[in-house]
Amino acid sequence: MSRSFDAIVIGGGQAGPFLAARLAGAGQQVALIERRHMGGTCVNDGCQPTKTLVASARVAWLARRARDFGVMTGPVSVDMAAVKARKDKVVLASRQGLDDWMGATEGLEVFRGSAAFISPDAVEVNGEVLTGKQFFLNTGARPVVPDWAADVPYLTNSSILELDTLPKHLLVAGGSYIALEFAQMYRRFGAEVTVLARSSRLTAKEDEDVSATIRDILEAEGIRVITDASCMAAERRGDGVAVSYRGGKAVEGSHLLLALGRVPNVEDLRLEQAGVALDDDGYIAVDDKLRTNQPHIYALGDVNGRGAFTHTSYNDFEIVSQNLLDGADRKVSERVPAYALYIDPPLGRAGMSEAEVRASGKKALVAVRPMTRVSRANERAENLGFMKVFADAETRQILGVALLGIEGDEVMQSLLEAMAAGVDVDTIIRTMHVHPTVSELVPTLLADLKPLL
Repeated sequence: MSRSFDAIVIGGGQAGPFLAARLAGAGQQVALIERRHMGGTCVNDGCQPTKTLVASARVAWLARRARDFGVMTGPVSVDMAAVKARKDKVVLASRQGLDDWMGATEGLEVFRGSAAFISPDAVEVNGEVLTGKQFFLNTGARPVVPDWAADVPYLTNSSILELDTLPKHLLVAGGSYIALEFAQMYRRFGAEVTVLARSSRLTAKEDEDVSATIRDILEAEGIRVITDASCMAAERRGDGVAVSYRGGKAVEGSHLLLALGRVPNVEDLRLEQAGVALDDDGYIAVDDKLRTNQPHIYALGDVNGRGAFTHTSYNDFEIVSQNLLDGADRKVSERVPAYALYIDPPLGRAGMSEAEVRASGKKALVAVRPMTRVSRANERAENLGFMKVFADAETRQILGVALLGIEGDEVMQSLLEAMAAGVDVDTIIRTMHVHPTVSELVPTLLADLKPLL
């Protein structure tokens, strides 16, 4: 015997629960299948727990700088068990909120287990067969674990969250967003930290000046950065681990964090039974409206390779739900790429990088302003980094921004909205901004636009 549903949502990440509730609210009978916890990476292993830890690390950092602000304190120490307990409380509250919401939604039934297709129109979960008219896959991604680390103890972005003690020396394999957030966080908690990046620079997809400044910021806090660390290998060394890299060089540490990328969770779905195609990188292939090659099956979130962030997953939900239920004609290609790197100070990024601007062949303008020329940053004694904007020389619309500095992630949002709306830089320049803020310097920055040579 099988049970029939109008829609079956597989995965409770940042698209699945919202889509399931929206479909149920429209009168459909919906099944939501989740094998672990509601909320996906964001709630359980990503944004919420890590930013909670980042906040604790920042307090420790500020406390050590108290004298810079004329505040006298005693020695600063970090209680990692208390830090973890605070993190757990935040995560559990969000997870419970999602569980309660899903459980109370009329027309929605939650199944706990791993789903696998047995045909294009049916899945099996816990030995039960569910048939559906439409399927929505939101199964996310997981950390890459390279073969060279298989025989040594290692941590991932998930397992490191369970530590309630401070590593003596944390080795971080990786040089991008997850790697650097944890590196700075644990350095501020008091650990010795070494970052091993395979590329010739950190955040290799960012502009070279951004990468160089990020490295300066981290090294100024006492983080050792090793680039060109290709051909890594690891071995146990006493109670810890040693990682060797190009040329036979090695570094020893007490703990190893792997932050070398992520892979989509597709294996257990048995997609071949549904005839669903993957792309060349192993992600579920989708069109501009997030449909797979099977028109009744959609893929949302990290598993489709069209974005690796909470906000891209949620935007996938908006695109699919509005197209299906509101008669909209939304497309993935219409959104402006945007994200943030949550080191401190943060990097806010939207639109094109400098390399992409140059490759486009557009006549472009560029303006750069160091954070030392932003009053709010100086007043708070946090003036590291810079703001950079590219604009089209003909339309004078913004092409891309890189805001590395205090509140850079928040300031970027206003420029992202201007980009989406097609607002030209002159409109922003003429707009009165509030003082004293970081955003008030955006018109001044834009007024300094010069030809990109």
